[in-house]
Amino acid sequence: MSSPDSQHDTASFLGLRFDLLDEPHALEAVRAFAQGDRFAYVVTPNVDHLVRLHRESGNRRFWAAYENAKLRLCDSRILQSLARLSGLTLHLVTGSDLTARMLGSPGELHSAAVIGGDEILMRELRALYPALSWHWHAPPHGVLHNPDAQRAIVEFVEGCPAGLFFFAIGAPQSELVCAQIAERHLARGAALCIGASLEFLTGAKARAPRWMQRAGLEWLFRLASEPARLWRRYLIEGPQIFLIWWRWRLSSSR
Repeated sequence: MSSPDSQHDTASFLGLRFDLLDEPHALEAVRAFAQGDRFAYVVTPNVDHLVRLHRESGNRRFWAAYENAKLRLCDSRILQSLARLSGLTLHLVTGSDLTARMLGSPGELHSAAVIGGDEILMRELRALYPALSWHWHAPPHGVLHNPDAQRAIVEFVEGCPAGLFFFAIGAPQSELVCAQIAERHLARGAALCIGASLEFLTGAKARAPRWMQRAGLEWLFRLASEPARLWRRYLIEGPQIFLIWWRWRLSSSR
């Protein structure tokens, strides 16, 4: 099936509609959004995102933040593999790779903005990508439960001249705030909800070697790098995706 405002196919998997774009076509779309006169945001759901969504299955605002994104791209080899077992083909387009490709080949893009991060991150980005004019908004911790902080982000984006916005404040707050911005119809440009992608680019955090990424073991590398922060996500919550998938298969077969 085709989404109402695009010329490419989508597929419903685990209750969420994914766009069936490979990385080159996703990049082309984001570049077009960045030049547009309407605000468009891109989400890259992974296992953690889908587990959160199903844990809050009755939270329509949470689900709508993903469903109303301009693009929903698969950011997980595990999700890709489970989809394949279900007879679906999802292209893997990670937020980290999408960010790196956009900044490495910005095309007509002349300015970018970061929501999140710190002064060190911004200094590194300006040094790595001097051709871009950089803008920055640093919200406080706890954006998810802070309406004033959310409002400040919305107003920053609406008043910022950047063509591309990197939301580096984590999920689901990035997606929820982007949904607010889109609903107001006052901003323009493209937004990527990208987690730690910028920290990988600057070297603040190490990304898994390519062989681990190809083997679907990037989660293991991240767990070993930040065990105190990530052990629950990867060892307790993440495995729930298999039960979610099994229940979805049973429901779909009926």
